[in-house]
Amino acid sequence: MAKQSSLNISGREKIAVLMVSLGNDIAPEIYKKLDDATIELITLEIANLRKVSPELKLEVLKEAQEVLMAREFMARGGVDYARDVLERALGPERAQNLLARITASLQVKPFDFMRHTDATQILGFIQNEHPQTIALILSYLEPPQAAMILSGLTPEMQAEVTKRIATMDRITPEVLREVERVLERKLSTVMGQDFTMAGGIDAVVALVNSADRTTERNIMEYLEENDPELAEEIKKRLFVFEDIMRLDDRSLQRILREVDMKELSLALKGATEELKTKFFKNMSKRAAEMLQEDMEYMGPVRVKDVEEAQQKVVNVVRGLEEQGEIVIASGGDDDLVV
Repeated sequence: MAKQSSLNISGREKIAVLMVSLGNDIAPEIYKKLDDATIELITLEIANLRKVSPELKLEVLKEAQEVLMAREFMARGGVDYARDVLERALGPERAQNLLARITASLQVKPFDFMRHTDATQILGFIQNEHPQTIALILSYLEPPQAAMILSGLTPEMQAEVTKRIATMDRITPEVLREVERVLERKLSTVMGQDFTMAGGIDAVVALVNSADRTTERNIMEYLEENDPELAEEIKKRLFVFEDIMRLDDRSLQRILREVDMKELSLALKGATEELKTKFFKNMSKRAAEMLQEDMEYMGPVRVKDVEEAQQKVVNVVRGLEEQGEIVIASGGDDDLVV
């Protein structure tokens, strides 16, 4: 009788063995993520499955682990990074075979390699490119990294690039490939054939939310002057330090439990009296007095330091919203929090 091996069974049989090996606790969770046709195929394969040896189960589980590991490495640092790590872990031959099996179907996000490249290096490489090219690249990067790059551009270029991101719609593979050819020495992607979405208002909001206050102000001032409708649409989706004035008392009290008082005293140095009063009335009398004393003893401070402190407070607000602790409504001037 021939020894069972993952080398001499089909892909469907491997999936069936994998599902059986994962057991009744994990397999149903995987089924929930599959379509009906796939579930039917796998179920039929499981029903026709012969007796599976412990050795085959182990072999299939190990292969699945290696595939997942390879995909994770490719997503994290590209094909070359995955190959290097896998060769160290599995040896050159097994690593190459594994990558060859998955790269045909794996899609890596355009410009994915840049996610692990220093923002300053990217800035130096693209700052003289056409605004449309820069907009295309930034729209594919993570917002914090894109914001760092954007902040290094001139105010005029910041606004121009932001506008182009906001008005960008669908990008053909040909356009992407042309930009990638310009950056070919730093590029490692596996392209798909379908149109892919890039940019849009949401991309700009995420980018501006991650930018420093100076960059944010430059962008919004330019757009308010040159494209008021776009500026208004972006402002509806943003939350800045001054918008704390619109929060209800319960939300502000929740925020105060998370904010560092030293950061808050610095942030309030640049706030209106109305906003200061709102903070004070939502604190205990003793805490409000201590906060006011800290502000008085602080003396003159740099605007940059105040803006950084305000941004930290805003980050707390956004973090609480992500956790579901507070809700910030978008687009409403009269009732921001519901």
